[in-house]
Amino acid sequence: MKNNETKKEFLFEKTNYRILLIGIAVITIGFILMSGGGSDDPAVFSDAIFDFRRIRLAPTTVLIGFGITIYAILKKVTPKQ
Repeated sequence: MKNNETKKEFLFEKTNYRILLIGIAVITIGFILMSGGGSDDPAVFSDAIFDFRRIRLAPTTVLIGFGITIYAILKKVTPKQ
């Protein structure tokens, strides 16, 4: 009966999952960088929302994270023998 048992295989390898988790972490860092910059008083406008970190760095970080996750998904899985 042991010959008829099938071994469950994951869709990706361990390295794919590691790269995927790194990509998700980079995306999370990008969204954290995007947060803040508001004013406590709604009647006062704050120019802090237009600084380099929120306009250039954070979206670039998020896009890099998406690129990493796409790479992790498309990375070829070597068949086990």
